[in-house]
Amino acid sequence: MEKYMPRIVDNVLKNKLEYMGAVLIEGCKWCGKSTTARQFAKSYIEFQDPDKKMQYDKTNQTKPSLFLEGDKPRLFDEWQMYPVVWDSIRMDVDHTGLKGQYILTGSARPIEDSVMHTGTGRITKLLMRPMSLYESGESNGSVSLNDIINGKDISGVSPLDFDRLINAMIRGGWPESLNIEGENKYKISKEYIQSLLNEGIKTVDGIERSSSKMSAVLKSIARNISTNTSKSTILEDVKSNFINEVSRPTLDDYLNTLEKLYILEYIPATNLNLRSKTPLRVSPKLELVDPSLAIAALNLKREDLIKDLNFTGFIFENMCMRDLKIYIEAIDARLSYYRDKNDFEVDCILETADGKWGAIEVKLGAGEIPTAVENLTKFKEKVDTKKYGEPSFLMVLTGADYSYKRDDGIYVVSIGNLKN
Repeated sequence: MEKYMPRIVDNVLKNKLEYMGAVLIEGCKWCGKSTTARQFAKSYIEFQDPDKKMQYDKTNQTKPSLFLEGDKPRLFDEWQMYPVVWDSIRMDVDHTGLKGQYILTGSARPIEDSVMHTGTGRITKLLMRPMSLYESGESNGSVSLNDIINGKDISGVSPLDFDRLINAMIRGGWPESLNIEGENKYKISKEYIQSLLNEGIKTVDGIERSSSKMSAVLKSIARNISTNTSKSTILEDVKSNFINEVSRPTLDDYLNTLEKLYILEYIPATNLNLRSKTPLRVSPKLELVDPSLAIAALNLKREDLIKDLNFTGFIFENMCMRDLKIYIEAIDARLSYYRDKNDFEVDCILETADGKWGAIEVKLGAGEIPTAVENLTKFKEKVDTKKYGEPSFLMVLTGADYSYKRDDGIYVVSIGNLKN
C-alpha cells in the first residue's frame, strides 16, 4: 500500500468532525478526497462500485437508511450517485445528535431537486483541491503564510529552479502523478481532460453535451487563464470554431457544468472600500482548479512554456492561486482581486475572518519584483484605511530563489518556500 501523504485539509476535517454530525468533502476527481476521507473513516461504501450497483439500487428504492449501518465515522464515496443518502444522514444526525458520524465525498454537485433538505446545522462542507507544492513536497515550507499575515520576519531559499517550476505546472497537483516515474507523470492531466470530455460532461446530470464544443470552451478558458475575460469574449472565441452553433445559453451551460465538476473557479472582484473614485471592473477572474489542465487543454509542451514566458506567467499565477486557496482553508480567509477601469490591477487580496487584509502580486521572475512592489504601494494608497485599517501585509509571490522581508516591510516570497 502506498504511504499516505498528509494534506492540509486533514486538520480541518478532523476539527469539523468534532463539532458536526457529518462532513461533505467536495472537489474535482482525482484530487485525493477518498484517500483522505479513508484516513478518518471506520467503514465505507463506494457507490461507484459496479459489482454492487444492483444491491445499491434496491436499497435506494426500498430502505435507504440501511446505507447508514456500519462503524462510525462511515464514508459514502461519490454520494451524489444516490442523493437520497443525504436526507437519511440529515435525519439520523438530527435524531441522535452525535458528532463525527458520517463523511461524504463528491466530485460533482447533484442534480437540483434531488436533495430535499439543505443539511444546514447537520452537514458541513469542505472543499478539497489537488495538492499544493508544499503537500507534494516541492515547497520546503520554510515560510508560513500565517506568519506573514501576522507580520513576522521570514527567510528562505527555494529548492525550485525554473525547470522544476515548469515541471510542477505541467504535472499538476494530482496525487497519483507522484507515484509515476519518468515522463508518464506528466500525462495525468491529459488523461483527466479526456475523461472529462468522454464521460464527465455527460454523467454530471445525464444531459448529452458535445465533447468538441466543451474542448473549445476549455481551450478558450486556458488561453484566458488568470484574467477577468468576459463570457462574451469566450463566446466569440468558441464561435470561431463553431460558427453560429454556440449560443450564450449553451456557453453558460458548459461553464456551469465545469463549475459543477469543480474544475472551473472564479476569483471575485474585491469589495474593499477605496478612496479612489475610479470605477472598478467587477467581472470575476477565471481560474482552473489546477494549472496542468490549462496546459493539457492547449496541448502545450515544455518548450512552448519556455518560449512564451508572458503566457507562462499566467499559468504560474493559476498555480499560485491554487496553493493560496489550499493554504487559506486552515486560516478561514477569502481571496479576491482588484482591477479598475484604467486597468490598474492587483492580483490577489486576502481577507481573514478577524478583519485582517493584505495584497499579493504574483510574478514569475525576479526581474518583475520592483514593478510588483510599486503596484502594491500604489494600491495601499487607494484603500480606505480609516475603515479597513492598514494592511497586515503586502507580498510579492514569485518563482524566484529567495524569500525575505524588505526594509519597507513588503514581503518577497518564493512559491518554493510557502506553506499555510
